[in-house]
Amino acid sequence: MNNRLVLACVVAAVSAFFLPAGCGSKTSGTKRLILLTNGDDPFWDAMRKGMDKAAADLDLKSSGLTVYLDKGDFSEEAQISKLQQYATQSDIAAVAISSTDADNRAIADAMKALRDKGVHVITVDSDMNRDRYRDTRFAYLGTDNIIGGRELGRCAKGLLPEGGQYAAFVGLKSVANAKERTGGFQQGAGEAFVRVEYLSDNGDENQAQENVKIALNNHPALKTLVGIWAYNAHAIVEVVRQRKLKSKVKVVVFDAAPLALSDMEAGDIDAMVVQNPYQMGYLATKLMKALVEEDHQTIHELYPDYDPQTKQFRSKDGDILTTELRVVVPDETSPLEPGMFEQTTKFFTYPEFRKWLAERKLTGS
Repeated sequence: MNNRLVLACVVAAVSAFFLPAGCGSKTSGTKRLILLTNGDDPFWDAMRKGMDKAAADLDLKSSGLTVYLDKGDFSEEAQISKLQQYATQSDIAAVAISSTDADNRAIADAMKALRDKGVHVITVDSDMNRDRYRDTRFAYLGTDNIIGGRELGRCAKGLLPEGGQYAAFVGLKSVANAKERTGGFQQGAGEAFVRVEYLSDNGDENQAQENVKIALNNHPALKTLVGIWAYNAHAIVEVVRQRKLKSKVKVVVFDAAPLALSDMEAGDIDAMVVQNPYQMGYLATKLMKALVEEDHQTIHELYPDYDPQTKQFRSKDGDILTTELRVVVPDETSPLEPGMFEQTTKFFTYPEFRKWLAERKLTGS
């Protein structure tokens, strides 16, 4: 064996040794269940904990399965590349994706290619366009983002009945959950609320703060600042603090990132509509396992409209599983009350919600 061949063998052996077991390497006989995010955010840490809990409860190891959270970088290109890579790897059994763009044809094609190969594909947290690309996935699992947006709009209306100008901030406008939440917000807030800015930051937290400054500079009469994605909450609060505007504006946000929770405790966030990524991670893992094992009864339990005999959904929207929503307010002095919201939405004060998180060993949701 010549020196060059020896060196190549050594490099290959060392590389294989150091590859993470849940990512690039392939354990003989073990199949991977992958959840691909749209980007990196503490929101996904809670989802990972739900995935890990499901892995333990369902004893994935004995089924020859392992679950892995793979994070995107908020770009369509990264998701397309990862999906294409998955299609070349024989140990991937199922993929759950939170799509960066509901209407992106290349993402849709990559998802279809996985399904054609026999890999089970679902969407979690954010769906594809259901009219155009419903066939790219088996089902959707996550928040009903229209209802979530509506609940956030009701928060704004309850805090500021007279309405006024508002600005909304998000990472990517192309994502289905962004479109649905902003549309839902307007429904819940009503005609008295007028949106004068809607700015995106592409996952850049510095730009997220700049966007808040731009909105405030352009519209001095702004009454409400709306955070659509988790990290937008703290970006809004930072600028409001710098400008000492808390007595003049209301801050309502999606999700309960760790920094946002501290901001609410400090009195700088008036209301949160909080999803349950822990539940999403748990149920996504359970669903992927059921799909791989052709456990049609478990699929039916998760999606009651799914017929185990025909292996089809009985109605068009039977392929949607909606996870929990919560409204969180600072304390009992908030003008918001449980009766203002959907019966299925749970209402918490900040101390109550902190207790709920602690019981699950979570730092955010």
